[in-house]
Amino acid sequence: MNNLHHENGQFGKEPWWKDATFYQVYPASFKDSNGDGWGDIPGLISKIDYLHELGVDVVWLSPVFESPQADMGYDVSNYQEIYAPYGTVNDVDALVEACHNRGMKLILDLVVNHTSIEHGWFKESRSSKDNPKRDWYIWKPARYDAQGQRIPPTNWRGYFAGPTWTWDEHTQEYYLHLYAPEQPDLNWESEACREAIYDNTMRFWLERGVDGFRIDTVNKYSKRTEYVDAPITDPNSAHQPAPEMWCNGPRIHEFIHEMRNKALAPYGAVSVGELSNTPHPSQVLPYVSAAAQELDMVFEFSMIRLGTGGMFGPKYAYVPYTLQTMKAIVAKWQTFIEGTDGWTTVFCENHDNGRAVSRFGDDSTPELWRASAKTLALWQITMTGSLFLYQGQEIGMKNMPATWGIDEYKDVESISFYNEAAASGEPKKIAQTMEGLRILARDHSRIPFQWDDSPNAGFTDEGVKTWMRVHDAYKDINATKQVKDPNSILSFYKRALRLRKTYKDLFVFGSFRLLEAEDEAIFAYVKEVPREVLDSQLQTNGNIYQKRPPKKRMAVVILNFSSSKRDCLDVRSVLGCGGEDEAKLLVGTRYNEIHGNVEGSILRNGAVAPSLEPWEGRVYVNF
Repeated sequence: MNNLHHENGQFGKEPWWKDATFYQVYPASFKDSNGDGWGDIPGLISKIDYLHELGVDVVWLSPVFESPQADMGYDVSNYQEIYAPYGTVNDVDALVEACHNRGMKLILDLVVNHTSIEHGWFKESRSSKDNPKRDWYIWKPARYDAQGQRIPPTNWRGYFAGPTWTWDEHTQEYYLHLYAPEQPDLNWESEACREAIYDNTMRFWLERGVDGFRIDTVNKYSKRTEYVDAPITDPNSAHQPAPEMWCNGPRIHEFIHEMRNKALAPYGAVSVGELSNTPHPSQVLPYVSAAAQELDMVFEFSMIRLGTGGMFGPKYAYVPYTLQTMKAIVAKWQTFIEGTDGWTTVFCENHDNGRAVSRFGDDSTPELWRASAKTLALWQITMTGSLFLYQGQEIGMKNMPATWGIDEYKDVESISFYNEAAASGEPKKIAQTMEGLRILARDHSRIPFQWDDSPNAGFTDEGVKTWMRVHDAYKDINATKQVKDPNSILSFYKRALRLRKTYKDLFVFGSFRLLEAEDEAIFAYVKEVPREVLDSQLQTNGNIYQKRPPKKRMAVVILNFSSSKRDCLDVRSVLGCGGEDEAKLLVGTRYNEIHGNVEGSILRNGAVAPSLEPWEGRVYVNF
């Protein structure tokens, strides 16, 4: 079944964002224009042509609003001002113009589950119990234990370790914060609060030409308002994981539908929500169904969370996983929208996880690093849905070196989990946590972008102290070196992204069918487009296949996710080629350099595809 059923249901008339390539910029680490060691918006503007030449359609800018930076801008103190080291509101206007002049779009990161304690709304709310904004946040009285000691309203554990409640001495109540104490949760039950959110945080920027938002923690706005204790699942802690108390709450769909109708739809703004702790398709589909009119798409995290020990206490107790497990998760989320009016996203990196090539690929040697990064690229560009890349992914940036100590980790979550382990006094727990951080920590994705081989990797001027340490490998892994190399990871991404656009009927919109589900080395699948959809494309875009296609247009993607040589599949059989039918190699990650043939080679009757080299990937189509 195909996925072409949004609104008008006609291929070629789908919303623009479906076949767009989004690129996330983490502004503190992208490009520093003024030599203060902190990336900024003018620096991003200076590199906008780099993104355009890569093939980016939409820039997603992580938070740049005024903030005390307790959580790298995810604690906003003023939604209508820019944190000074990043620039000004006028700089955002200039960025919008720079994107639009190149046919690109810009979306901002919207953080409205919580604010900073320094936000004016919270200052008013905590000033007195009868302040008009008191109910804009969630306040509760203390409880008392059998010994008469004051304890929080519930036993919930937060995302950064510790309780979700902080005592306010002035008004003698606790306020709720799912994250750091500096990030109090807004109370979406208050209609006045919701209206202020729509006007202050969304319409303000949409009026200035921003094209939409990535919406942080989007399914946490509606809490379960009985505020009861969570079951005790960790008897060694006073604070218990309780995502069921604040994720996908009773009014969540009402709130998001209202947000769309009042703030997003009038501007034609695109929306992509961060949807955590929602592992079942039946839970996710209501958020992305076109008929429901809520979000255009969401990030579901089952795949990218592989290896984590859970979101709370054991998060950084690394849990090895199998390729079979990974493939099953990918298949689940590639197929859940088939036969529906929903849409999905494709991503394997973001600002909250370790680098993909270090987690899902192989960075142990330069050869395997390069090969696996290209294979991961081929995997991503052939997936159904809107594609999201993260800065540095296109040049194969790796995790921080394992030799770096905890003092190089800056993220509030990393430090909180490490300190919790250290406080336990258990050497095994400390070592286990550090091992997990070396693989999974959010810090890995936040080190400065490696532009060239000059001091500080071209991120900032020589001699400047950068806010995070530059990777030791920047002289070998950098964008300038790869721009000049036709066989580089960057060059491959450029080519692959063009192919994704050319064959969007297969790769963006095609159905997904997993092959060899139990194989622990080969990740293979079929992408397929029914004839009627192809006919619609041919009428719109012309015949990209050069001759009348067979009944169904198909591609088989074959990826060797191992460091050993493997036999290739029987490509012609998978594609249903019989007699004189041909299978064509559309793209390969290592084919030319190893096999000495140009891409476009044909597999005719009786021909067998060569074996796959370590971390080699190929795509064949039926012709």
